[in-house]
Amino acid sequence: MNLMEIVKALPKTELHCHLDGSIRPETIFDIAEKENIEIPTKGLLEFEKCVKILGDCNSLKEYLDKFDLPIKVMQKHEHIYRITCELLEDLSKQNVRYIEIRFAPFFHTKQGMSAEEVIETVLKGMKDSKKKYGIMSNLIVCAMRHEGSETSKQLVEISKRYLNRGIVAVDLAGNEHDFPPELHKEAFDLANSYGFHCTIHAGETGIHENIIKSIELLHAERIGHGVYAFKDENTVKYLKDKKIPLEVCITSNVNTKAVKSYNEHPVKNYLNEGLVVTINTDNITVSNVSIIDEYNYLIEEQGFTLQDILKVIKNGIEASFASKEEKVILIKEYEDALRKLKLA
Repeated sequence: MNLMEIVKALPKTELHCHLDGSIRPETIFDIAEKENIEIPTKGLLEFEKCVKILGDCNSLKEYLDKFDLPIKVMQKHEHIYRITCELLEDLSKQNVRYIEIRFAPFFHTKQGMSAEEVIETVLKGMKDSKKKYGIMSNLIVCAMRHEGSETSKQLVEISKRYLNRGIVAVDLAGNEHDFPPELHKEAFDLANSYGFHCTIHAGETGIHENIIKSIELLHAERIGHGVYAFKDENTVKYLKDKKIPLEVCITSNVNTKAVKSYNEHPVKNYLNEGLVVTINTDNITVSNVSIIDEYNYLIEEQGFTLQDILKVIKNGIEASFASKEEKVILIKEYEDALRKLKLA
């Protein structure tokens, strides 16, 4: 059995996956037609160019433009519910046993839904999908850097009623270059006081200082991306000493030019240095990638060994915001799979 067959057979986690970046293209196309949302082409194959990075991506702006249509089709209960269920169905087929879906609820209130209704719709899709596909999931709500601290605090207050009822964490995403972590300190102090886990996008676009800021000022227990930690040896040492997990999304980092190529990504060096590395997709549709693809790139481009693969898969379980009960299930499934594959 080769490494990729082992990857497919092992139960996996997905800790960094944006809902609006992970919609089936045919679903976006279908909803757009039903809702009379203007689309630039009438053919599905041609349409995929509008929502996926196919080939080289020229800029971060080109990458972000791919989210315009997905957000437009996520403005009604039935569409958000469908999209949530389809994502979980797709991941279950790749033997992903646990996922933390993240999204920004306020993005989906443009046609009258309240943020509470948006959240409850996603949670309903998650609950129903667990029954149907057996996949466990939790929700991370994203505050957006450009929207300001008051909006972030509002999101925390709204999400409080769903804490440990599906929502487990608060994230900070968006334009890292112009909106540093400290602008949202009050909101994340509030989230921390309520008992939310916190994970922060940081060090994705070249500002390694934001990594430590996010941990010390915003209570980050995990770092989304953290690509540019390698620019500063003190940051790498800090992450190692504090055992702060990194949510690595290698294809997304190549797409957005955070790194020049798969081969030049620092992920293997981080793993060798003893950092806690987890493997994720970021945006399945926009990056035109699956979790299986990500592992394949690690093997083919980074030289990941079997032990590396086993390490990052186990890291994904241990670094998750899953409950103790969920982690017991995930560890048992992982260990059972190792025995079945004669790897234990």
